Amino acid sequence: MLSAMMRSAKWSRVVIVATMLLILAVVNGAIWQKERQLSEGEVVYLELAPVDPRSLMQGDYMALNFALSNDIQRALQSRHDGDTLKTRDGHAVVRLDEQGIGHFQRLADGQSTLENDERRLQYRLRDGQVRFATNAFFFQEGHAERYEAARYGQFRINDNGEPLLVSLHDETLENLSP
Repeated sequence: MLSAMMRSAKWSRVVIVATMLLILAVVNGAIWQKERQLSEGEVVYLELAPVDPRSLMQGDYMALNFALSNDIQRALQSRHDGDTLKTRDGHAVVRLDEQGIGHFQRLADGQSTLENDERRLQYRLRDGQVRFATNAFFFQEGHAERYEAARYGQFRINDNGEPLLVSLHDETLENLSP
């Protein structure tokens, strides 16, 4: 009986250690993918729509809304004839200008090929609102004035069109981060 209990305890430890190693491998794999996207992803700038720069409960941050979100929202609403938009993900096609700024072209249907200056960009639809990688940009407390000039968000896009917000930029595309 004692031997069976010792084997059970040993087996439990093995399962716990194996589970921890699996969790660490998955988390580190996700971190590696994001780091790779930050270093190798294609740079795309998206124009900001008006935002609220502060939150007293969460510290200093800028609530983000992109002009592209509004374009996608209108295209989705015209496609659904005024029905309530459901939570789902999708892709939009943006055309990059000479500065790398993405301009809405159409909703991606998955069938059409892209032109050389077009990119597929993933969006999420949550609570009827179109969102990209994040809807907030946090910065060090007391630095709100620096980000008041923000006009563009710089994203790194991977091969699947997933955007990752890197920084905020002014109207001349100068990085506002220190």
